[in-house]
Amino acid sequence: MKQEYKRTRLKKNDNVVVTTGADRGRRGKVIKIGVTTGRIIIEGINKKNKHLKPGPEQPKGGTVNVQYPVDISNVMIFCDKCKKGVRIGIQYKDKNRIRVCRKCGKNFD
Repeated sequence: MKQEYKRTRLKKNDNVVVTTGADRGRRGKVIKIGVTTGRIIIEGINKKNKHLKPGPEQPKGGTVNVQYPVDISNVMIFCDKCKKGVRIGIQYKDKNRIRVCRKCGKNFD
C-alpha cells in the first residue's frame, strides 16, 4: 500500500490559530506535525482527560490531562502584523524559499 502524505507549509514552533471546532479562535504553538496522519498537536489546545488503569507506575490508576491532535485543515498560521490567521505564500530570495503572509508580506522564517 502506498502511504500518502499531507502537504503543509506549517513548521514546528509556528504560532497558529484554530479556525473551527470547540477551540475556535484560540492560539498556540505547534508542538508536533504528523504528515502521514494529517494531524497537528498544538500547545494548550484540545486537552482532554485520559483515564489510566492501575499499573506499576500508578498503583491506584487515575487521570492525566493529555493534548490530542487537531486536523491540519482546521488551523491557520497567525500573523502578528495582521492580528489574525492568514494563508502562507512562498517567495524566492537568493534561491531560498521563504514563507510570507499573503495579506501583508511579513516573513515567517
